[in-house]
Amino acid sequence: MYTPLIVKNKINLNQVYYFEYQSNFGKLALLIYFNPPCAPHSLLPHKSPLLKPLHRTTTMSIPATVVTPPLVNELDIVIPTIRNLDFLEQWRPFFQPYHLIIVQDGDPTKTIRVPDGFDYELYNRNDINRILGPKSSCISFKDSACRCFGFLVSKKKYIFTIDDDCFVAKDPSGQEINALAQHIHNLLTPATPFFFNTLYDPYREGADFVRGYPFSLREGVTTAISHGLWLNIPDYDAPTQLVKPRERNTRYVDAVLTIPKGTLFPMCGMNLGFHRELIGPAMYFGLMGDGQPIGRYDDMWAGWCAKVICDHLGLGVKTGLPYIWHSKASNPFVNLKKEYKGIYWQEDIIPFFQNVTLPKECTTPQQCYIELSKLVKEKLGPIDPYFEKLGDAMVTWIDAWDELNPSTDGATIAKVEPSKSK
Repeated sequence: MYTPLIVKNKINLNQVYYFEYQSNFGKLALLIYFNPPCAPHSLLPHKSPLLKPLHRTTTMSIPATVVTPPLVNELDIVIPTIRNLDFLEQWRPFFQPYHLIIVQDGDPTKTIRVPDGFDYELYNRNDINRILGPKSSCISFKDSACRCFGFLVSKKKYIFTIDDDCFVAKDPSGQEINALAQHIHNLLTPATPFFFNTLYDPYREGADFVRGYPFSLREGVTTAISHGLWLNIPDYDAPTQLVKPRERNTRYVDAVLTIPKGTLFPMCGMNLGFHRELIGPAMYFGLMGDGQPIGRYDDMWAGWCAKVICDHLGLGVKTGLPYIWHSKASNPFVNLKKEYKGIYWQEDIIPFFQNVTLPKECTTPQQCYIELSKLVKEKLGPIDPYFEKLGDAMVTWIDAWDELNPSTDGATIAKVEPSKSK
């Protein structure tokens, strides 16, 4: 016999309603998502049947679904920024249940305002120097590559990282896209890097493996990286920006694909999820920005390194959904100044990664990354002294990772305290 529930608190957050119920069993909290937005009267206790937990993945197309935010205790959201984070207001329905790690770039004395109601910790350059000491040299300054410090200090299993000029996009039906939920779905379902499925993601509802797909490969592999896309401002390099200054991406392709083994891709860090425990040590965004001869190649460097290591370790990488709305185009002339050496160098960098072979003795991302750092110095060092410095920074990054994330039982974990938390 169930005692009727009494609503004690109700907060409307656009398409999300948060209810607190009181019964003789104690207090029960429910987060109810409405898509499309609708009044929640039909789900109030006096009108609804007993609410049952979900046992399957839900999609944004279901009209009204009672859910607990997925991976709420296993995922951190990492945001690099130089400005107030007002953009979080639009993401509130989707991000508020999660913990944020904010990495402040630029002037550490500047105060960054974070909207009320978010659980976060904020690190500035002074914090990075204090926590890492001499190893802080591997963290870029005045560049969004500083976001990888958030990967370093997180203790969660998964990471979602987003830029502060990215907003909630809408699908062709006009429904807001919960980008975080789609990344989680991508990461929690297998990838198929060894044989391409022409019906795209076979694990998606309404799809499957097509005729001729080997049954021995249908189990798939663990997905380590989920790479999302963007509507409005496309992620173009400076020459393409200059040629197509008014071009906007309006095409919404409703698909998720596994990037095949042996195929590289240009990873963009503005809408990205990954399995931190499986590939986190390889998600180093390199030396970019202040004092470096190159910029805007931070995420691509991490993507090339991580993809080679995923291929070696038998992990999957997906790209496609979800979309975010990229609101602001950066200055193409400033971008060209940052990119021009990278545009030239990548004609040697990409063949290098295409031909990398890691020893079978490398069975962890750390071991793979150290081996890769040696090859970077050996093969790319003759191109420019920068790659010698980058190879050393890759080793420093792994040293810092192991210091803050020791794998040995009983090992002392370095104490990490942000300058601000809430």
